[in-house]
Amino acid sequence: MPPDPHGITPSSPSDRPDSPPPEFERPEASDDEAPGPPGLPDPAEEGVEGVEGAEAVTAPLPAAVPETERSERGRSEPERAAWAGALLVALLVPPAAVLAIPDASLNVIASAAQALGLDAGQIPGLARATGLALPALVLCVPVAAVTARRFPARLVLLAGVALLLAGLAAARFADSVAFAGTVRVAQGAGAGIALPASLVVVWERGGRWLSALWAGSLAAALMAAMPLALRAVPVTVTDGTQGDWRRALAPYVWPAALAGAAALACLVARGRRRLPALRHNERGQLVLPLAPAAGFAFLAVATTYGWSPGARLVVAGAAGLALLGLALVGSRDATAGSPLACAVVMVSAGLLAYPLASPLAGLVSAAARAQEAGNAPFAPFAAAGAAALLGAIATVRLSRDGARAAVLAGHGLIVVAVLLGLAVGVGTAPLPLTALLVPLGAGVGVALAASFRDANVGGALFGLSLCFPAVLTGQMLVLSLQAARLELPPPVNEAQQLSGLTGGYRVWLVAAGVTAVLLAAAARWAGNARETAGTARGTAGAAREAAEVRRTPADLRAAVADPGGR
Repeated sequence: MPPDPHGITPSSPSDRPDSPPPEFERPEASDDEAPGPPGLPDPAEEGVEGVEGAEAVTAPLPAAVPETERSERGRSEPERAAWAGALLVALLVPPAAVLAIPDASLNVIASAAQALGLDAGQIPGLARATGLALPALVLCVPVAAVTARRFPARLVLLAGVALLLAGLAAARFADSVAFAGTVRVAQGAGAGIALPASLVVVWERGGRWLSALWAGSLAAALMAAMPLALRAVPVTVTDGTQGDWRRALAPYVWPAALAGAAALACLVARGRRRLPALRHNERGQLVLPLAPAAGFAFLAVATTYGWSPGARLVVAGAAGLALLGLALVGSRDATAGSPLACAVVMVSAGLLAYPLASPLAGLVSAAARAQEAGNAPFAPFAAAGAAALLGAIATVRLSRDGARAAVLAGHGLIVVAVLLGLAVGVGTAPLPLTALLVPLGAGVGVALAASFRDANVGGALFGLSLCFPAVLTGQMLVLSLQAARLELPPPVNEAQQLSGLTGGYRVWLVAAGVTAVLLAAAARWAGNARETAGTARGTAGAAREAAEVRRTPADLRAAVADPGGR
């Protein structure tokens, strides 16, 4: 049978909110058996109280609200509590995790060097240590994805948020480069554990609204994370000092605290639906990105030891191609794939959201300092985050064909944003920045939420495992392009340095526009290829069933008498 779009087996009573105890569950299907036919209603979303074959379970079921009464009264109290807990997780955990990525330590590097007693040769080591959060996050996501599927996702989520909070709280005690690096690794690891666990929690609760809100909050966080960090860690203050440099290690603690409260609320709530048990093939697909992600994270750190911009570009380009290859291969898999190429769209979101918004925030902040205009405007980035969230919500009511068109439309909006960025340039005026950032945020939110349509939990987690390696790839690309522009010719003052950085960013805009077009084509191809493969499997299955129907009683008696066909 073809896979069910919601990743559950409707014909099994254990998937209903009022499922019997485990000892009365049916045996799990084999790895080759599909979960169920497409198009059947989701018991958790549609209020289906039973399906054909459920009468075979003779054990008494827990008390449940009858279907007619439930339709009149809506969700039960446990269901409402579980839905509210999952809603808080979807809105609060992704921003708290993404806020661990930005590294604003360069704004206070002189103060940090003075406080730690570092000479000029040791400053690159400090910058390297404070940038370890993203590589740590990249390594932890695939492992945490498997863990959240194997063990209760709510406990995994709580553990990840607790580790993130511990890293943020320990930042104020950093008194060495090694301590600073350890703190940042803990923050990245906590974020990498919390993100996949929060996604599983959302899938357990079910529903397009929650998955769209999770996608929108992730896209909004990718757009606004670096501007928020730069506002919390300015280069100078009114008295001419740089303040406590350790603030750059933990600019914001309260988002993680709110995420911890959401994780606790979700832990207390009941009423979730059961997802299919983790199987061997799903585990293999989820850990597939681990080895290339580990290698790329190692190279990303190694390239900071005096590698030329050209060598870093080669590494980043190879990593981008590898990620796209993994996404295309995984999209065709029954476990890691999805009808609308979620893995490819996750690569698009990682490669084109944060790596476009983060350097732009740095350039705008530098331009504001050069013009003595105070802090850089944050309103355009906030508007981009809001556009990402609203764009994701707008996809909830779309049909399958509408969602497929929305994936392409989201990439089109990203191309529009790139063209506007090339046209208006980089400056501190809020209106041109808003015109550039709002289409970018809306495009990422629309494409990401639409790609979740009918994806199972394995496909969503596989895509998430590729998203943050793509973030790291994009960061390496843009920083290498900017470094290359600074070398030809070397700047002699801040104005020339800002001009070189802006020139490198414009080259990245051109590359990002071309990449968006290629990724849109890859997403369309992957979706069509999966649909064609599913149709072929369905035709073959129908042919086998027809052959079984045509078998005569004599054939059946012969098969029973001689099962081996000897």
